[in-house]
Amino acid sequence: MPPTQLYNLDEIDLATPLFTIEEIRAVNPQRFEMEQLTAIVHMDEVEKGVVGYKDVTPDEFWVRGHMPDFPLMPGVILCEAAAQLAGFFARKTDLLGSGDFLGFGGIESAAFRRPVHVGDRLVLMAKVTEVRPRRMAKFDFQGFVDGKMVLSGGMKGVPIDASPAAKEAANARR
Repeated sequence: MPPTQLYNLDEIDLATPLFTIEEIRAVNPQRFEMEQLTAIVHMDEVEKGVVGYKDVTPDEFWVRGHMPDFPLMPGVILCEAAAQLAGFFARKTDLLGSGDFLGFGGIESAAFRRPVHVGDRLVLMAKVTEVRPRRMAKFDFQGFVDGKMVLSGGMKGVPIDASPAAKEAANARR
């Protein structure tokens, strides 16, 4: 049985983005093939949640090979899209108080309920379930196409410092 919907989509204005792709780029570090958000349409700082979407186009890098003649959005990319949504919220609200961006710290659960195809609008939502300042945040996430749940689960995000000194320290540990 699918979980209870985090936000009522009938109450969200999908036609009027709060943040466009250019504004998302000012917060999230992903670029080119790895950009998995088109717009943010709802921010809820009281309940600590966010809603956005990804318009799935024929130009996605995975279309040619997953699956030839019947492209399906890979589950790992669905999870990445949800993580980028959570990361946007965490950075925009300074949820953790540290790090240059929120890194994907892990999937605690994921269920893929229906396929996502080229031409679909994947509506994503995420809500904070736990915060350990400066250390980690946990989120529940869901995805919908045409009002039907296609994805649900839980994930963890961790702050990542992208400063030159942090990169140098990380390379020294390798």
